[in-house]
Amino acid sequence: MQDNPVYDDLLLDVMGFLRERQLACAQAGIARDKLLVDPGFGFAKTLAHNLSLFRQMELLHELGSPLLVGVSRKSMIGKVLERDVEDRLPGSLALAALAVAKGAHIIRAHDVAETVDVVRMIDAVRCAE
Repeated sequence: MQDNPVYDDLLLDVMGFLRERQLACAQAGIARDKLLVDPGFGFAKTLAHNLSLFRQMELLHELGSPLLVGVSRKSMIGKVLERDVEDRLPGSLALAALAVAKGAHIIRAHDVAETVDVVRMIDAVRCAE
């Protein structure tokens, strides 16, 4: 899966796959409001794919389901920052903040307290008068 992932158009291919899964869920009787979408950062994607998909993430809102982003401690952070997994907290927090700014509804995180602080600060700024 990871050896040589190739896409005709990364964003369109990921969105097409997610639309197919939404349709399969609907056909199985699962209500649309019970679904969320996860673009699968780190799965069958190169570093360049992951960075490009993250950059274009807000376009995934066209799918009409809440967006889950799970990049905490991912190898993409390790590759960019040249950090071992135990030293990826700053990169994880940066991507969590960016994901929230791009409209992510759910952040999957290993370092929950720190990530909650990031999201709470973003929310405080957004709600300030």
